[in-house]
Amino acid sequence: MKTLVELKGITKCYREITALDDVSLKVGEKEIFTVLGPNGSGKTTMLRIMASIDRPTSGEVFLEGRKTNDRNRSQARRRSTMVFQKTALFNTTVYKNVAYGLKLRGYSRKEIEEKIEEALSLVKLRGYKNRPAKKLSSGEKQRVSLARALVLKPKLLLLDEPTANLDPKNVSIIEETISRINRENDTTVVMATHNIFQAETLTNRVALLLGGKIAQIGEPQEVLRGSSTNLASFARLENVFSGKSEILRQGTSVIEVEDGIKIEAALRKSGKVTVFVRPEDIIVSKKIIPSSARNMFKGKIFEILDLGPVVKLRVDAGKEFVVQVTKRSFVEMRLNVGSAVFLTFKASSVHLV
Repeated sequence: MKTLVELKGITKCYREITALDDVSLKVGEKEIFTVLGPNGSGKTTMLRIMASIDRPTSGEVFLEGRKTNDRNRSQARRRSTMVFQKTALFNTTVYKNVAYGLKLRGYSRKEIEEKIEEALSLVKLRGYKNRPAKKLSSGEKQRVSLARALVLKPKLLLLDEPTANLDPKNVSIIEETISRINRENDTTVVMATHNIFQAETLTNRVALLLGGKIAQIGEPQEVLRGSSTNLASFARLENVFSGKSEILRQGTSVIEVEDGIKIEAALRKSGKVTVFVRPEDIIVSKKIIPSSARNMFKGKIFEILDLGPVVKLRVDAGKEFVVQVTKRSFVEMRLNVGSAVFLTFKASSVHLV
C-alpha cells in the first residue's frame, strides 16, 4: 500500500503541555484510518498537524512523499480538508456555505452548481440549498460541514469526532458517506474518535492514542478484540468478569466467576482471566428465544437509564449485567424496574481485557 501521509517523530507542545510525544505513523492511500483515544489524548492536534493547519514543535510531516514545510504548506492544505467536531457555519444559506471553498479556488458558477448538487446529494441534503444553515439541526449542520469538505474533492479527508452527540439517523448517514467516498472516490480518510464501535466497523486500521503517545496500532480486530490493558485504561468497560477459565473439548473456554455463574467464551485460555461483554452485544427478551448463543441468564431489571434513542438496563442475573436496547424495543417489550428478562449472548461476544 502506497503511503499518502506520514508523521515522523512528531512532538507538539503548548507551553508546558505536551499534546503529542514523538508520534510516528503512516497512512496509506485509499485507507480509512482511525485515531482512537479519550478526550485530551492528542487526537485533534494530530489531525491539525496532518492538515498543515498547525506546525509541530519537532518532527516531520510528509504528504505524498514530500516533506511539508513553509514553502509548500499552502499546497499541502489544498490537498487535504479537515472537518471539525464543533461545526462553524456562516450565517447564510447552505448553498453559500458549501460554495465558499469553490469560489476561493476560482470555479465557474456552473461548476459550482454541479459540485454542490453532488455534495449535498452525498450527505442526503438535496433540496436544502436555500435553507438558512444556522437554523438546521445539529446533525444537519454537521452534514453541511461534511459537504463543504467533500465538494473540494480532497485527497485526504480529516474528521474530528464526526458523529459526536448526534442521533442515530445522522450518525448512519455520515458513516455511510465516509464509506462511500472512500470506496467510490478513493478518498483517504483519517478519523479521530473515542467511539470504539465506529473504529471497529468503519476502518482499515486503528491507532490507539493515549497521553500523546501511540500505545498500539493495527487492524481493528487486533487492537479492539484482543487482550488490551491499553484499551481498558480509557474505555469504560462494562460487564467485566474475572474468574478461572478452563478449555473445553470443542475449542471454547468456560469461565467460572463468583456465585456459580459460568460464561462460555470463544477463546482458548486456561487459568485466571478477566473478560468483558459489550452491553449492545447482549440480547434482551421476556421469553427464552431459540438461539445458538452459548450464554443465557435469567434476571430482573433493577435500574433503567434513558439515553434518548437507546436505553441502558441494569439487570441482576446472579451477577450484575448492563445491557443496551433501542428505545423502540424497550417500549415494545414494556420493560420496567422489576421486569423478569432473559439475557443471551454469543461466546464470540466475550473478549479478554
